[in-house]
Amino acid sequence: MADGSVNLPPGFHFSPTDEELVLHFLYSKVSLSPCHPNIIPDLDISVSDPWELKGKALSSGNQYYFFTKVNENRTTQSGYWREIGLAESIVSAVDKKVGVKKYLVFDIGEAPEGTETSWVMQEYLLCSSGSNTTSHRSNRGRKKQDQSQSKWALCRVYERNRDSQQEVNCYDDDDEDDSRTELSWMDEVFLSLDDDLEDINLTY
Repeated sequence: MADGSVNLPPGFHFSPTDEELVLHFLYSKVSLSPCHPNIIPDLDISVSDPWELKGKALSSGNQYYFFTKVNENRTTQSGYWREIGLAESIVSAVDKKVGVKKYLVFDIGEAPEGTETSWVMQEYLLCSSGSNTTSHRSNRGRKKQDQSQSKWALCRVYERNRDSQQEVNCYDDDDEDDSRTELSWMDEVFLSLDDDLEDINLTY
């Protein structure tokens, strides 16, 4: 992990689903589970610009993973992470909402006049229903869990690059052509959202 990489056998790479990130990593961390897979580091998001994450965050291809404190200062030396007002519900295999994924983009300069870059962050948060994963937990235990949930978020950062086969597709780029450059990045996000908008819950 000295270089931010996971030592996996040839042919394998770290590529968890949204549900796995929430249940197996974020939930395990905030619940102080003894089985917590301690491979994703904690970072102060304001210390590093996104292009400086290599060797600091857990890297897999062009993706960087790290835990950070919720509501931590999102301003770095070169710019700031800007929320774009979108959130998706993370639903488990048993149709239970366990988390929320928010989208941010990195702007260079001072807010609100920054220049948008190609760096994107997906920020994963536990929702209140996630605290009920263990139904036999006492009320006192639930209170501690709720307090713990408010402290941590799991972030996945990557640079959008249409030429890269390893890009994380929160947008569906199956039919790429030169005309797509006429769309702004925010337009692409809206066009790629699921049609079933009633499943999107902005409350967490």
